Amino acid sequence: MLTRRIALGSALALPFVAPARAQTTLEWVAGSLGGGWYTMAAGVASLIREENPDIQIRVVPGGGLANPTRINNGQSQMGWGIDAFAAAAFKGEEPYSAAHPRLRCLGTGYSPTDHYLLAKADTPVTGMREVLTQRGLKIGVPQRSSTDEMTLQRILRFIGTSPDAIRNGGGRYLNGSYNDIAAAFIDGQVDYLYFALARPAAILTEIAQGRRQAKLLGFDNDIRAHMIERYSYAQSNCPPSAYPALLQAPIDVTAMDSVILVHESIPENVCEAITRTLIRAKGQRLATIHASMGAFDPIEAVKYTGVPLHPGAVKAFRAAGANPA
Repeated sequence: MLTRRIALGSALALPFVAPARAQTTLEWVAGSLGGGWYTMAAGVASLIREENPDIQIRVVPGGGLANPTRINNGQSQMGWGIDAFAAAAFKGEEPYSAAHPRLRCLGTGYSPTDHYLLAKADTPVTGMREVLTQRGLKIGVPQRSSTDEMTLQRILRFIGTSPDAIRNGGGRYLNGSYNDIAAAFIDGQVDYLYFALARPAAILTEIAQGRRQAKLLGFDNDIRAHMIERYSYAQSNCPPSAYPALLQAPIDVTAMDSVILVHESIPENVCEAITRTLIRAKGQRLATIHASMGAFDPIEAVKYTGVPLHPGAVKAFRAAGANPA
């Protein structure tokens, strides 16, 4: 009896040890190395790991068009997507040839992304249509199959031209990384750039400080309306304060937004924990990762209907008072 009491007392004196939680490792497919998406994904992964040590996230390079397919096929468990293109992927609409039914999301609004048409400062043309249809146009755009380049192709098709028409007309249609096309503009190899990046865009800051003067041009009203109505882009207004060396007055542009895509198989409690962490970090904490992430608002995030919310995200948003439709 005495031995049993001693054993019991010793057991009660031991510190409480909580059962270990299973480790979850996820792969987050982001954007190109050095780009905004890659930086933001790395920052969010670190934030999630700080609050949820049992969730480890490995960030790998990717791209806006390819990411939904990679996630739907289970090659990566989560990643960045562009709202309009993610919706097209889920439905199997252009540029996707089949529906992506295994896509789910954690809401949108994580990084509003403006579309920019940058011109040499002394360009004699002022409108987007006039720029893109001029003979001998020399323009730089991101890599083929990027959402930036796909967007420009949609614009070119709407105004009756194409990359081949530009080349056949004695012009230049240069594809490359953001760094490559920025260097091409600074060196005079191209006179215009088209791309989409979250504000503040490093490429514009770099060019504004460079030796070649430049300016930003707005979208023609009919082009902007077409992109909004046909492809579900958003409208944005870029103020001079964003890029004072490149703008003297506000310009109207189209915009996209970043959505966090996940595979439907991720456990509900994992998606709930990740979403809960993001909601708690809204405001300055997310803005320290990237200035554009300061715009995240849970109330607005759940209004996106292009891809269904993951059930775990639904629970986290509802607990925060943001009720999905």
